[in-house]
Amino acid sequence: MAVTTEDIKILREATGAGILDCRSALQESGGDFDKAVDYLREKGLAAASKRAEREASEGVVELYSHGDGRVGVMVELNCETDFVGRSQEFRGFAHELALQIAATSPQFVRDEDVPAAVLEHEKKIAEGRAREEGKPDNIIPKIVEGSLKKFMDEAVLLRQPYIRDESVTIEQMLNQQITSTGENIVIRRFTRYALGEASTAEENPAE
Repeated sequence: MAVTTEDIKILREATGAGILDCRSALQESGGDFDKAVDYLREKGLAAASKRAEREASEGVVELYSHGDGRVGVMVELNCETDFVGRSQEFRGFAHELALQIAATSPQFVRDEDVPAAVLEHEKKIAEGRAREEGKPDNIIPKIVEGSLKKFMDEAVLLRQPYIRDESVTIEQMLNQQITSTGENIVIRRFTRYALGEASTAEENPAE
């Protein structure tokens, strides 16, 4: 897959890495943006990765109510300084996260927050469904893999496409915020309430 100048520009804006490093990352990942970001992080070249080790204890708890009070969201977004925490850009991002959570009902912030028991449960469901549909044994593992990816894409906030622009994921938006502010920014946790439904809460603070 050919790497375009626009691809490099977008990756550079999201990670703060150099042009040549971004080109190499995209070439190594076959043009896959998320894999390219991971590649840069592994190489220690992504600004977002370097800033992730810095403490983020300032920020905001954003509250959002939708549908005349039928859905409510509380999300904690952290940064390093009160200056950034009070900025319009930062608070606007927190608000967009709350809108995203209200609309899509994620269960977790990041991949590592998903318990192994949950993944095993989803795996068994996918296997059972495939067998009931009479799928051949040799393709069931592939079907299960696809089902687990679909579950993670829906359940993990950072994996989700942004509701206003599905070409961008929440993780990419987060990395853009880290790059533009120059600070470590962390989606710490969230809770979503809907009338007549159990709440969706993420209580695993990021390190």
